[in-house]
Amino acid sequence: MPIIAGVDIGNSTTEICLARIEAGQVKEYLASSIIKTTGIKGTTANVPGILIALEEAVKKSGLSMSQLTEIRLNEATPVIGDLAMETITETIITESTMIGHNPSTPGGIGLGVGMTVAFAELGVQAAGEKVICVIPKGIDFEDAARTINQAMDRGVDVQAAIARQDDAVLIVNRLRRRIPIVDEVTLIEKVPLHMLASVEVAEAGQTIKTLSNPYGIATVFNLSPEETKMVVPIARALIGNRSAVVVRTPQGDVKARAIPAGFITLSGQKGKTDIDVEAGAAKIMEAVERVQPIFDVQGEAGTNVNGMLERVRQVMSELTAQPLADMKIQDILAVDTFVPQKVQGGLAGEFALENAVALAAMVKTSRLPMQQIADQLTERLKVNVVIAGVEANMAIRGALTTPGTDKPLAILDMGGGSTDAAIIARDERVFSIHLAGAGDMVTMLINSELGLNDFDLAEDIKKYPLAKVESLYHVRLEDGTVQFYDEHLPPQVFSRVVILKDTGMIPIPADHPLDKIRHVRREAKKRVFVTNALRSLARVAPTGNIRHIEFVVLVGGSAMDFEVADMVTDALAEYGIVCGRGNIRGTEGPRNAVATGLVLSYLGKEV
Repeated sequence: MPIIAGVDIGNSTTEICLARIEAGQVKEYLASSIIKTTGIKGTTANVPGILIALEEAVKKSGLSMSQLTEIRLNEATPVIGDLAMETITETIITESTMIGHNPSTPGGIGLGVGMTVAFAELGVQAAGEKVICVIPKGIDFEDAARTINQAMDRGVDVQAAIARQDDAVLIVNRLRRRIPIVDEVTLIEKVPLHMLASVEVAEAGQTIKTLSNPYGIATVFNLSPEETKMVVPIARALIGNRSAVVVRTPQGDVKARAIPAGFITLSGQKGKTDIDVEAGAAKIMEAVERVQPIFDVQGEAGTNVNGMLERVRQVMSELTAQPLADMKIQDILAVDTFVPQKVQGGLAGEFALENAVALAAMVKTSRLPMQQIADQLTERLKVNVVIAGVEANMAIRGALTTPGTDKPLAILDMGGGSTDAAIIARDERVFSIHLAGAGDMVTMLINSELGLNDFDLAEDIKKYPLAKVESLYHVRLEDGTVQFYDEHLPPQVFSRVVILKDTGMIPIPADHPLDKIRHVRREAKKRVFVTNALRSLARVAPTGNIRHIEFVVLVGGSAMDFEVADMVTDALAEYGIVCGRGNIRGTEGPRNAVATGLVLSYLGKEV
């Protein structure tokens, strides 16, 4: 009886299906295995991972490698995806005009307006003068409070203070009259003195209202309409802060500078078009649909887009030993996003959320490297290795082992780097498409929008639900329910937003509230997975109308996500489509569809 191994090399994982064949049918599915793909999909670097996965499956089945009759690989031409971020705007603030600072514990509440004076000059200020005291590094909080109180006793109207150290609350608690104080200003020595300034601190849990409003700033500083236009970047950068300082300097140059993001040139079956990245994701994707299927994409020289596209080509050319000129970009996915950018000219490490466009690109090469993989495996294992059916066709064959499915049927294979869609009609005809953008792009969006600078942490946020630790014995889950614990939780997670992994709680170091993190995570998934689900199904629908598809089975690693399948199902329900996670062979869930299809193709039933 033949023992057949189906090997599915994916962008993220390599999966094995091992089965015994008898009398022209699968007698028994012996084992499955899954490991992380070694190297880039469709290159000879995959061989070590394939060997490990095969050994694991063979061990589970109680067989030896020599008992394998045939190893069947998916006919997946190598695909590499890459990501780039094009920032569209940048806030530039020069001449020390603003401190859009948001320390964790500012002091006091309210709005103070006055002339900035050095701490050492406070003792010589005349009664009735409205001042804002600038407290440098090295001044003890008790000394600071005593000096401010003495000035107030002499009639000096101390409206607010700006401090270098983390002393705002300590100072305010010792004052006879509470004033707003912003502390932790790193470059306190660069705060301009003897200039009109305003300091605002909101109550805990709220955000400032005056200094985040251009007209509020205009009221405080008595600005003209033309000057009010110039402070819009300041107001934008301060939105959402609990505290802020704005200083008006006579020579202050405040402006929002648009950075040319460049354009991309799309060449496709229906023509050729140029689209400016600054037009945004919606316009870019409209252009993609106008010319699709895409033959190639070029970026404007000197831009991030061009650098990314050329890097993709270069990497695939080196890995496959094929000419660089033969590397063509097959698809791109653009998504509008926001990126925290350092405010140029700020004094305390200020960041502002700037508009950006995230791009995922994919290049496809020839079948040659897959044959190289097959040859190496044959040499190493002394087992017949063949390149079987096209990946999408195999996925459909595997998906049809899900209980309750039948032809006609469409699948969505959502992985790490790409989204595949395929549909099989009653007459066995198959239409398939391979599009850029999947799980890795979602991780990038989470990482950039939350300003994490930690790809692994962003990956965990994508894959697991959140909770807020409200005491050492209970947490509030992201759906609002409360979970209690018999044993106290680790002290380091107290009062933090945490990721609920199977191995325990992972505290998120950023100060974002739970609702914001959850919103960013869900929106990133919708913008990538739901967008790609709709556009890929529209491409494979025989009439081009997604409403003519009746059944969709979700397969692939991302289909296992705790919320992606529900999002896609909800989106497709509007079109009257029955959609749900696959359950390959009734046991594997959405995994192993291609590997199972490869085994079934041995029976001569290849679709």
